[in-house]
Order: sequence, then structure tokens, then C-alpha cells
Amino acid sequence: MRLLLSLIAVFLIGCRHNMTQTESPEPKRDINAVLRDHDKELMTISNVVGVYVGVLSDGKTPCLKVMVSRKSPATEHAIPRSIEGYRVITEVTGDIRPLGAH
Repeated sequence: MRLLLSLIAVFLIGCRHNMTQTESPEPKRDINAVLRDHDKELMTISNVVGVYVGVLSDGKTPCLKVMVSRKSPATEHAIPRSIEGYRVITEVTGDIRPLGAH
């Protein structure tokens, strides 16, 4: 009986541990402050040409958008999936250059 209870306890603890690993934490700070604190580090990633605050496809959930000139496995691996509870979405935009003076 003790062995059975021990196995059940280990199973329940293991299940709880796995659930907490996949759940993303709730955002605690304003998304603009999060972007301001992380934009420079994101811009140092190869192929990243810009970052901004956007929304998910539901049209209302805020997220961080990272614009890349092209996809590459190294770039995708370097960009986090979330930052401080906000999802990070990668968009391929191509190269971005400033407009010439008029």
C-alpha cells in the first residue's frame, strides 16, 4: 500500500511539474516597457531588422513582433518564444532601409 501511495505521489508531482513548464507566465509589466528593456538585445540577433508591439491573430492579445530579413534556423533558435509572459512572433519582412531624402 505504501508503495502504491508513493507511486501515485510521484506521478502527480511529475504531472504538475510538466504542466508548469508549458504554461507561460502572465505578463506583469506593460508591454511597451518590456519592449523598451529588450529591443536592443533582440536587434543584435542575426537577420533581425526591427521590433515592435503588435497583436496576435485574435486582434486583441498584445505580443512582441520581431521583423527578420529572412528566416534561418540560427535566427529562429535565437529569438525567444516569449518574453516576460508576452508571446514573440517572427515576421519575415526582407531588408528594411531608410527612405532617401526628398
